[in-house]
Amino acid sequence: MKKVAIIGAGRVGETTAQILAEKELCREIALFDVRKDVPEGVALDILQTAPFFGFDCALEGSNDPRIIRNSELVIVTAGLPRQPGMSRADVLKSNVVVIDEVTDHIMAYAPDAMILIVSNPVDTLTYRVAQRTGWERGRVFGQAGVLDASRMASFLAQETGFSALDITTIVMGGHGDTMVPVTRFCTINGIPISHFLSEERIEAIVDRTRGGGAEILSLRKNSTAYDAPGAAVATMVDAVANNRRRLLSCVAVLEGEYGETDIAMGVPCIIGEKGIDSIVELELNLRERADFLRSAAAVRSEIESLDANQKPHGSLFHRIQANAGT
Repeated sequence: MKKVAIIGAGRVGETTAQILAEKELCREIALFDVRKDVPEGVALDILQTAPFFGFDCALEGSNDPRIIRNSELVIVTAGLPRQPGMSRADVLKSNVVVIDEVTDHIMAYAPDAMILIVSNPVDTLTYRVAQRTGWERGRVFGQAGVLDASRMASFLAQETGFSALDITTIVMGGHGDTMVPVTRFCTINGIPISHFLSEERIEAIVDRTRGGGAEILSLRKNSTAYDAPGAAVATMVDAVANNRRRLLSCVAVLEGEYGETDIAMGVPCIIGEKGIDSIVELELNLRERADFLRSAAAVRSEIESLDANQKPHGSLFHRIQANAGT
C-alpha cells in the first residue's frame, strides 16, 4: 500500500507504526493524535530507527486530521485505555464519543479507505463505525481474534514445550470475558491439542486466554498490553497489503452468518487487499454454539446500551458520500 494512517499515537499506535515501518508494508505512515506535538515526536523517534532496521518508509505526525487524507487503510487505536479493575465495557461510554469523531474525520478525509478498529470495546465500536459510515462490511473490521489466538498459542507453547511456530489456534466471539476459544480446531502441527493435554489443562488455558489482557494490565499496573496488539495489527495489515487471503479471526459485521445479524463480533474471515473478502462458517457443536450465543448476547447488550441520543446517522450497509474537501 502507499499510505496507512494510524489514529492514536499511544503505545499501541506507536508499536504498530514501528512494525509497519520495519516491515515496509506501506510507503507512508501518517500518525494523528489530539495531544499537542505527541504524534510528531512519535514519528520522528521511529524515523531515527531506520538506519538500524533498514527501512525508508516515510512517517509524519500531526494534530490536524487532514494528515490522514488519501489513506488506503486507517487504523484506529484512539480512546481511553483500561485501568486496573476496569472491563472493556467500562470504557465504552467515553470511547464511543471518540470513535464518532474519528469516524467523521475518516469519512471527510479518507472516504475510500478501509478501517481497522483496535480501540475497545472493539466489537461494539466496530459495529458503531460500520453504522456511522454505512460502508460495505468488507471495509470496516476489527482486531481481536488475531491477538487472542496468539495469546492462546503462547500459553499452549509454554504448557507443552512445543514451538509456538507449530501451534494453530482459533478464537471467536466477543473480545473479552465471553470470547470463545474453539479448542476443537486448535492443533500442534495438525495434531489436536487434546492429544497432548488433558481436558482440565485445556480449560485452564482457555480461562487464561479470556483474561489475557487483564493479566498483563494487572502485572504492568500502569499500562495495558501494546507489543502483542501491535504485532497482531501488523499481521492484519500484511494480509491486506500483500493480498495474502489469510484466514484470520476478525471482528466483522454479521449478515446472517452463525445465525446473527445487526452485530459485530469475532469470526474466521478471509482477509485480502479489499479487507474482509468473506466469512468462513464453521459447524459448531452444541457447547461451542451455546458459548457463541452467550458471547453474542454480551456484545448485543453493549450495543443496545449506547445512549439513545447518540444514535448514529445513516443506516447500515447504505453508502454515505463523504465530502472529502471539508
